[in-house]
Amino acid sequence: MTTLRQLRVFVAIVDTGGFAAAGAVLGTSQSSVSHSLATLESQVGAALVHRSPVVVTTHGARLLPYARATLAAADAFDAATPSRTPTTGTIRLAVTPTAGHRLVPDLLTLWHTHAPGIRVRLLEGDDVEVAEWLATGAADAAVLVDAPAGTGPVVARDEFRAVTRTDHPLAGTAAIPLADLAEDPLLVSTAGCEPQIRELHRRAGLPYRPAQRVRELTTLMAMVDAGLGVTLMPTLAGPMLPAGLAMTPLADTLRRVLTLGAPATRPRHPLVGRLLDLTAEHRSPDGPTGPVPA
Repeated sequence: MTTLRQLRVFVAIVDTGGFAAAGAVLGTSQSSVSHSLATLESQVGAALVHRSPVVVTTHGARLLPYARATLAAADAFDAATPSRTPTTGTIRLAVTPTAGHRLVPDLLTLWHTHAPGIRVRLLEGDDVEVAEWLATGAADAAVLVDAPAGTGPVVARDEFRAVTRTDHPLAGTAAIPLADLAEDPLLVSTAGCEPQIRELHRRAGLPYRPAQRVRELTTLMAMVDAGLGVTLMPTLAGPMLPAGLAMTPLADTLRRVLTLGAPATRPRHPLVGRLLDLTAEHRSPDGPTGPVPA
């Protein structure tokens, strides 16, 4: 019979990328990790992880979400039992890069001040990954974009703006139509926000034809800084911009609402409720820098 320990070993190997690293996280030896995984693989009848390099197999990728969901439920059960102190434990929080850079430091400070026994482990991904992690149990809570009303406390509101070099003719001007940027190559990050950028082009009646699509925001900003094109970003990304780049408002923009949410289709970890309550009580719904100007 599959045990929780075997599942923890499997997930730890995938998350850390190695047997020794998984052993360090779990507080056990590399040989014990290897034995537990081998036993699990024997029970399921398939290899779950390639050994060199350590990469999840096709069968492992199919079973991984179930392993995560099982562990999330087990951890939540353990935290909810009367014998446990309900103010200590670890919560996995999924965030997008822009939320992680601008919102998470403030949230972590707030939570550490009022609930020092709750440790937060961050998982960073794009909008789709964050929602998937929350649904499957890889994350206990997440900062969600444009979630349904009532999902959780609002932690920020922002809007999309054009990002150009500071020497661009339109940099720092009044709000501009998206069409004014049509002659500039469009650079887009695939790590979230691309659906909104598509929608901005649809609203403006413009074809969506990115010249380059990259994942990392730092790469995207470096390309704009090198004069290879322009991009569109939410205002939460503003503090990440290097000195040579500027944000300019769009005449017809899209606004986002970012919410701290718990799972909608499974019981939430008891400690997540504490974080939601603290956030609702102490954080302004206008976000870290006040409302975004219209």
